[in-house]
Formats: sequence, structure tokens, C-alpha cells
Amino acid sequence: MKKLPFIFTLVLLGGMASCVSKKKYTSLQGELYSTRAELAQTTTEKEALEAKFEQIERRVAEYNAKINSLRGDNEQLLERTGKMMTQNGDILVSEQLRKQLEQTISQIDTEKLAQAKTLEDSVNLAISHNLFSAIGGHEEGQDEDIVIDVDKTVVMISVSDRLLFNTGSFRVNQQANPLLERLSAVINSEPSLEVMVEGHTDPRSISTATVQDNWDLSVKRATSIVRKLVEEHGVAPEQLIAAGRSSFFPLVENDSPENMAKNRRTRIILIPDLDKFFAMM
Repeated sequence: MKKLPFIFTLVLLGGMASCVSKKKYTSLQGELYSTRAELAQTTTEKEALEAKFEQIERRVAEYNAKINSLRGDNEQLLERTGKMMTQNGDILVSEQLRKQLEQTISQIDTEKLAQAKTLEDSVNLAISHNLFSAIGGHEEGQDEDIVIDVDKTVVMISVSDRLLFNTGSFRVNQQANPLLERLSAVINSEPSLEVMVEGHTDPRSISTATVQDNWDLSVKRATSIVRKLVEEHGVAPEQLIAAGRSSFFPLVENDSPENMAKNRRTRIILIPDLDKFFAMM
């Protein structure tokens, strides 16, 4: 009978030991589940990063291929431009312009060249860029009286009327001569250029002894510029077109004196004509 308390004590201790082991097991099992979940999340993130890295690698390879292709196109363009300069010993353009073209094409960045869809577009782009650099060195917006824009293959020079004419007059001012001299030098250097001179006015009505209305004023101003280029600067008349737009093609709304001054302008448009170049290809 004395052994019974001892046996009971052993059983009780054994039960307590069993309870402690079960708690520890439950805790460890929870940690295992948590670790597995973290591992699964890490694996998912790793796979996503690997997929993103592969995508970046593909894009880098595509960009490199595009750059190499553009470089090849640029070299081919330089070579073919050189071939277009002469045919059977006949000079199609001046030697000076040929060198300018080659230099300009080599300086045009690949992003701009990529916008040209054909070889003709690329050469037109080069000529336009070259003309933009040649006309007096004016940057867009640098001079409030002269604004030069290059729109794809066309160079457009907008000149304020106060630089060219007196108010309500179509007679060209003397202060316009330096600009017209630079412009004529560019035109004379390349006989294939087509040049359109457009007169633009504001909507205020005008009627004088020599000017009937804004249509008349805009046309007469354009004609005055054309005559000046032909008679004083030796530009071939067959390269020139005189046109009047009156007040119907404004740059901005005519809602203030400042805006009306912006709309009173002469626009000179230089258009490269390369048809005869590509007929030789």
C-alpha cells in the first residue's frame, strides 16, 4: 500500500511531461507552416523577378539591334548620298552642299533618323537640318522678330512685319536686307529648292490708295519680298512662289495687340525637291 503514492506520482509526472511535449510540437508545427508560407512567397517573388529580368534583357537586345540597324542605315545613306552627287560626270548639286549633307547626316542622332521611313525622308531631313543651321544661326524663340521651325522635311521662317515693312505698307525696309541676303545665299546654293513666300495680316480692316484690303496687302507684301530676292540677290524666279493668306491663318487668337502683332508676319517656306536625285538611283 505504501507503493501506491509513489506510482501515482510517477504517472502524474509522466502526464505533465506529455503535455509539455505536445505544446512544443504544436509550436514547432506552426513555425513550420509559417516558414513554408514565407518560402512559397519568396519563390513566387523570385520567379517574378526572373521573368522581369528576362524581359529587360530582351528589350536591351532589341534596342541594341535597333541601334546597330540605324547605324547601318546611316552608313548606307552616306554612301548612297555620295553616289547621288554625280552621274556621268554631271554635278547635280554643289560640292559645298554635298559636304554639308554628309556632315549633317553623320551628326543627326539615331532617334531623329528613326523618324524617317524612307531614304528620301532621311535625305530631306538632312537638308532641312542643314538649312536650319545655315540661315543666320537663329534659334527658335531666340529672336522675337524671327522664328525658324523645322517641321519634318520643311524649313519655315516666320518674320515679323515690323522687321520687313512699315505699318500698312508693302515696301520692304532696309533693316530686312541682312536676313534676305542670308536667305538668298541658301537658296542660290541649291537650285532644287522650292521657296514659298506667304504674307499674313491681322483682321483689322485696311483701305488706302495703294492697298484695297488685307488680301491685297498680304499678296503685295509677299510679292515685294520675291521681287527683292530676284532683283537684288539674284535668286532664280522659277524657284519662288508668292502667296497671300490675309488674316485667315493666324498663329494665335487676335484677342490682344500683342497677339495681333504675332499674326502680322511673312512666312518663308523652304521645301527640298529631291525627285531628280532619286531618279538616278
